[in-house]
Amino acid sequence: MRILIIGIILFFIIAPVKATAVKNKVALGVAANAAPRVQFGVQYLQEALKATGYEVHIVAPGTKPGTGQFILIQTPADRAPVKKESFTINAVKQYITIKGGDASGTMYGCFELADRIKRSGTIPQELTFTDAPEMVLRGQCIGLQKPYYLPGRNVYEYPYTPQTFPWFYNKKLWIQVLDSMAHNRMNSLYLWNGHPFASLVRLRDYPYAVEVDDATFKLNEEMYRFLTTEADKRGIWVIQMFYNIIVSKPFAEKNHLKTQERERPILPIIADYTRKSIAAFVEKYPHVGLMVCLGEAMQGIGNDDIEWFTKTIIPGVKDGLKALGEKDPSVASEEPPIVLRAHDTDAPSVMKAALPLYKNLYTEAKFNGEALTDPRPRGPWAALHQTLSKLGSVHIANVHILANLEPFRYGAPDFIQQCAIGMNEVLGAHGLHLYPEASYWDWPYTADSIKNGKRLLQVERDWVWYKAWSRYAWKSKRPGNEEADYWSRLMGGQFGVSEEKGKAILRSYEAMGLIAPKLLRRFGITDGNRQTLTLGMLMTQLINPYRYGLFTLLYEGESPEGEMLTEYADKEWNHQPHIGETPVQIAKEVRKHGDDAVAALQGLDKTILKNKDEFARIQNDAACYRALAYHYAAKAEAALFVLRYKYSNDLKDLDKAEPLLKESLNWYEQLVRLTKGSYLYANSMQTQQRKIPIRGVNGTFKTWAEVLVPFKQEYAHFEKALDSLKASSKLGAANRTALKNAAVQLQGDYDRFRIDSLSAVFKDTALAIRSYAPELKGLMGVKMAFKQQVKEPAAISFTNAKPVKVLVGFFKQQKAAFTKDTVYLKAPELETNALANDYGQADTRIANALVIPGMPPVDIHVYEFKAGTNTLKLERGVALILGFVDGDNLVPVYDAGLFESGNKKQVDWLFE
Repeated sequence: MRILIIGIILFFIIAPVKATAVKNKVALGVAANAAPRVQFGVQYLQEALKATGYEVHIVAPGTKPGTGQFILIQTPADRAPVKKESFTINAVKQYITIKGGDASGTMYGCFELADRIKRSGTIPQELTFTDAPEMVLRGQCIGLQKPYYLPGRNVYEYPYTPQTFPWFYNKKLWIQVLDSMAHNRMNSLYLWNGHPFASLVRLRDYPYAVEVDDATFKLNEEMYRFLTTEADKRGIWVIQMFYNIIVSKPFAEKNHLKTQERERPILPIIADYTRKSIAAFVEKYPHVGLMVCLGEAMQGIGNDDIEWFTKTIIPGVKDGLKALGEKDPSVASEEPPIVLRAHDTDAPSVMKAALPLYKNLYTEAKFNGEALTDPRPRGPWAALHQTLSKLGSVHIANVHILANLEPFRYGAPDFIQQCAIGMNEVLGAHGLHLYPEASYWDWPYTADSIKNGKRLLQVERDWVWYKAWSRYAWKSKRPGNEEADYWSRLMGGQFGVSEEKGKAILRSYEAMGLIAPKLLRRFGITDGNRQTLTLGMLMTQLINPYRYGLFTLLYEGESPEGEMLTEYADKEWNHQPHIGETPVQIAKEVRKHGDDAVAALQGLDKTILKNKDEFARIQNDAACYRALAYHYAAKAEAALFVLRYKYSNDLKDLDKAEPLLKESLNWYEQLVRLTKGSYLYANSMQTQQRKIPIRGVNGTFKTWAEVLVPFKQEYAHFEKALDSLKASSKLGAANRTALKNAAVQLQGDYDRFRIDSLSAVFKDTALAIRSYAPELKGLMGVKMAFKQQVKEPAAISFTNAKPVKVLVGFFKQQKAAFTKDTVYLKAPELETNALANDYGQADTRIANALVIPGMPPVDIHVYEFKAGTNTLKLERGVALILGFVDGDNLVPVYDAGLFESGNKKQVDWLFE
């Protein structure tokens, strides 16, 4: 009886609470045949209402509103022309309308209202709000690529298989990614792969070209249709990227070809195979866009890129439409979009030739190369973007690779906002193509080392990265105080703390976010992923960057106006005024940013209520960035004293450099401790393309502990050299031993020349050597015709009984990266040619090695060949073939410092 009475009392206590849990009834007026995107938006709105305590019913749009709340959701077909993806929300008491300019706009309107309800806990009773995106395309990229090469394959060659990409077949993961994109209002997904067609289509004329077995092929068809359908439901356009010219491995083997060969002319069978592959793909997936990279795997500057685009790719798309038209004329009338990637190609010339043939064209170019450095690019790089943006098609800015950010978190909304503004105001871009913030080659995982071997997902860890870029691609100019409040609220919610404490987390993110961009743009060698900034740099790379293939566009176009270390030291010695951003200024600033990042988070760990482990990882990242900043700052200051010694010959300058170099080493040792156990690697590209600070092959030198060893060695060498200098003023650069000619038999009638003063180097000019690096004396070069090299590629075949190295001299160009150089052959460069190290030729061995009056300085690169009959192939452009040496001969790596204006003293020997 007692239990019964208690139960009755509890019923009357609890029942009223349950009755008031439902705030009110809400009717959503939506058509039964609404577009899938609208239905997706309605579902999200419905869930938000239910979570807030409303009872929700779906009714026909024409239903007369009752006494409850009524929300009419529609995409009027007869509205006046409005911007795509736009929407308007009107709320007057209990009646709300959501009207979209199209189905995507209606979906975004549902998202907007749902988010407002979630935030306030109630339905707005008075609201008029209209919104539309600034950027036409807002997309993120996912690479179907790996940190390493597959056995027997080259760069970018990764067939779609469950063994290589198990995540590609994970539908739950795809839904998570697509949902995140949709709610961030992203509308395009780029899938990057070298040659996807042989995993997705089967050709009648080339059935043997398919690279996967039948079961995998069927699975790929299922997954691709699933992905494109689910993406379309969320207003996301899938774009398949591919490199040119790459063919499938079975096709190459059957026809005795290489899968890719940059120097190869366009062959009819390759053109036919590619055209039919594209046609089959368009016929099978007519609503999937194509993104075309004309560079890297073919000589992108010249007529080949125009020929390939206008006579192979566009005709292939048209062939696919024609075949589709025989099945469904309504679909075939719509041209699928083609995005031309302006990388290692003369994109303006290609577009000029292509636009009369095909109208639905877009262009895309890298924003800050393969890094993040400056919100407002300038000079020749900005000019390329501006040229492309004025062609009449939509131009897309590509935030690419981010080699200077990985592996640490990046979440600086203010810097990202300024970048989006720069894209609009400076570049004229109306589209965003966004790479993962880190670990592109290791998608979907981050580099974080987690207990029990678990892996963090990029889509979860890097939520700030994706949300910030998409927010400012939608609308870039938003009031700063409102943005600070917005992000502080999100940060606080992420970790279960107040908005005020969220603001402290935001301050840390903003401070961290300035360090890597400033370091690379003032001290870096390249914007490309051959440099991993967070692993540091050797002293020789700081004091003599030209020796390491300095990519000058980094300073001329992707950085604010300013000075490199070498320029600053030269002006200091000559008492000349400094211009713009200086190394000394950046050293001071990054130290402060590191201190601010760490200080902002101090004491907060005790108050964190949610995601405690992730907050601890953010704290560790802040400490890592601080150690990195202090390491670079001290090393750069040491470098300035070393550079001053070049002019002063005063050992006191080297004495001043020593404690700074030691300080930088101490900070690096702290970075080693902070990353040990917290990160699996620094860089996700772990192949031979990575060069700086240390060449990485087969996954080596990818951690700070590994790189610490050569950093200690260079410090020890410097101490020894300094002691020796003090003991004997005669010590200097090591004596150089002359290289020996190797026995080779040239196939063909070639004139030779001996490297010596006054030796002529070309068949058809009187240009002759004035001075040369001592190692080269007596080597027998091959006389090439200057004019013939300008017109066509060169190929020299030879037979050698033992492995040999071929020394090739490249004249230093002064051209911008995207313009045509009609004379000189560009040195192998991994920024634009992924095959540039297939023969070990990417590195400069002897910089400024020859002086030929009237010609630019010459850098020597080495091509390595095995014993047998070989062919050295060079693209169009003037270069020097300086000789053949035995494969076991060590070609020194240094700067000879030879210039027409005179020799320049080098001090690299102090560190190696």
